[in-house]
Amino acid sequence: MKPHAEIAEVWPRDGHLRLVGRIHGRPAEGDWRLLLTRRGRADRHLDYPAQVTGDRFEGELPIADLLAPNPAETEEAEGPEEWDIHLTDGEARLRAGRQLDDIHGKKKIMIFPEQRVRGLSGCLSVRPYYTVRDNLSLECRTGADI
Repeated sequence: MKPHAEIAEVWPRDGHLRLVGRIHGRPAEGDWRLLLTRRGRADRHLDYPAQVTGDRFEGELPIADLLAPNPAETEEAEGPEEWDIHLTDGEARLRAGRQLDDIHGKKKIMIFPEQRVRGLSGCLSVRPYYTVRDNLSLECRTGADI
């Protein structure tokens, strides 16, 4: 199995998303960061510090940061925005997911609550979800009154 950031806990609450897990298949030395990349828009990314002790990591991000920087960007988007989550030390980029628990098909099994935040372009709904490959991503929907 290739190196990845094995997610143990997902905490969506109080306007933040907190992630806890372990670095699997790679030494956990150096400075690590949570990296979010908007799918289909490699130029849109956000990163946040991750605390690493041994191979255990922990990081948190405010969901308000996922609001489009300008309202015109929201208007041109069709459907939800999807953000992929990685852990990086500047050299390696490890996909965040849950691979080691022998539960396949988490997309249909594990449902996380959504959080909402209001911005200039309306309301943003953010929900973590597992992809068909059991990786963790975020789905963001915008609207006047989501």
